[in-house]
Amino acid sequence: MHPIAFIQDLAVIMLAAGVVTVLFHLLRQPVVLGYIAAGVLIGPHTPPYTLVTDEQSIRTVAELGLIFLLFALGLEFSLRHLRRVGATAVVAALTGIVTMLWLGYELGLAFGWRAMDALFLGAMLSISSTTITIKAIDELGLKTQAFAHIVFAILIVEDVLAIAMIALLSSVAATGTVATGEALATLGGLTVFLVASLVIGVLAVPRLLDYVARFHRDEMLLVGVLGLLFGFCLLVTWLGYSVALGAFVIGVIVAEARSLARIERLIAPLRDMFSAVFFVAVGLQLDPHALVDHAGPIAAICAVLVVGKILSRWTGAFATGQSGRVSLRVGMSLAQIGEFSFIIAALGASLGVTSGFLYPVVVAVSAITTLFTPYLIRASDPLARRLRVALPYALRRIFHLYTQWLQGLRLQGDRAVIAAMVRRILLQTFVNLCLVAAIFGGIAWLARTRAADIAAMLPHRPTANALLWGAALVLSLPFLIAAYRKLKALAMLLAEVGVHAGRHTERARRVVGAVLPAVSIVAMLLLVSALSSSILPPAELLVAVLAMGGLILVLLWRILVKLHSRLQIALIETFQSDKNEH
Repeated sequence: MHPIAFIQDLAVIMLAAGVVTVLFHLLRQPVVLGYIAAGVLIGPHTPPYTLVTDEQSIRTVAELGLIFLLFALGLEFSLRHLRRVGATAVVAALTGIVTMLWLGYELGLAFGWRAMDALFLGAMLSISSTTITIKAIDELGLKTQAFAHIVFAILIVEDVLAIAMIALLSSVAATGTVATGEALATLGGLTVFLVASLVIGVLAVPRLLDYVARFHRDEMLLVGVLGLLFGFCLLVTWLGYSVALGAFVIGVIVAEARSLARIERLIAPLRDMFSAVFFVAVGLQLDPHALVDHAGPIAAICAVLVVGKILSRWTGAFATGQSGRVSLRVGMSLAQIGEFSFIIAALGASLGVTSGFLYPVVVAVSAITTLFTPYLIRASDPLARRLRVALPYALRRIFHLYTQWLQGLRLQGDRAVIAAMVRRILLQTFVNLCLVAAIFGGIAWLARTRAADIAAMLPHRPTANALLWGAALVLSLPFLIAAYRKLKALAMLLAEVGVHAGRHTERARRVVGAVLPAVSIVAMLLLVSALSSSILPPAELLVAVLAMGGLILVLLWRILVKLHSRLQIALIETFQSDKNEH
């Protein structure tokens, strides 16, 4: 395409976006809907003129909008906030996602749509809009209320689950089936990748960016951030995941930098520009005739979406001990879909697994439910009061007793301290094992992708495998030692607290304290063998490598323990650092 024509298309898009931004601000409506409306007006489906001549080029630029949009969401996502997310957020998010996945899938099949269309419809309906919900609650002046904090926590969990869902949908689209084994393998690989990326990234990236920020040159900092963003997205695509995943994860990592405020200020103009192009590109693909042809399904989907989300979120929040009033306000605040639904719709269209009508249908549902959102939030408290009066006294009493019972089950005193210690030990063990899995899996991946280079350097494949496997083992030793020590501490804690066998108590405790670490060693060896099956050397070479690893373990035990401790301290310091630098 000629550069002048591309500039013309970009000029038309930005002018239209600028006009509707002002108009929708005056109408006190979400600007996102204005961008989509602008895309419809200048798109090929709205006569008499087609103002955009090359949609493909615009879609390419819109991909940058997707990257910046998810990167910005990642910058707003704090790992420290994630630690404070309670059971309410996790249960409510999972309940809502599972319910809407099922309802959307069944609704799609009821319309006679293909199974893949129904599956993607369920995925699009399952994630609420972070941008629209936060903006609506903020404009209504409700950010400080208790239900709002729960809503924000649910949105955090949903953002993480949405990224996992995108990865799973990509896998399902490639195979055409939902195989349990493949789904679990995809989730397992995704979990290992996320944990390893976050740990390694948080240790390195914030320090690197803070070093660059010391020069007080905005250009240097911006270019450095963009280099990390696009470089990490490229790495993610090499590993078979989506660009959306890479943009979100690197955003979460960069959010731990002390210079976060400056980074957000520098990224904001790029995010606003390219995200505007992204949403206008969504509107370009929206055919108003499709909305008329599918008016019935759109109305049905909106009704199912609003009712299903309110009930499922209410159920999840109430089941974890929240009051009926707070639970209802949570549910009515999340009864819409937004940016992630567009991303999932764009994924289905780009992979060629969804029908053309699905995109405009989902955009229409998003627009309608977004318009309802402020009114639903505003009406939630009065509705909760009316329902409380309307409910029979016996039912209200049952609800109240249930909430009190759950609150009474919360651990206190020494039990709460022990439970917190157990959770911390299990989390640390899980993180260390994920790092071990990432090391062995990463080296196995390198061996597969650079097999020709390795074969050229070491023609004898068993020797090459032995060297690769040995290198992975040496790199993993600090984390294997840490996992073993954590599990040994857990065994001693559980034995001290939970084993009571009269005069044989001490002996029973020693047995429990020895059995759990021994079992953990066997489990670790099985894990390592499974992860490195493609580079596992023959038995005789494997014994030699293990012997060498054992020798290194004995000679460098203290050094390896000290190395892991320093890494752990550095990680904690990053999370505890002050991020108020401007």
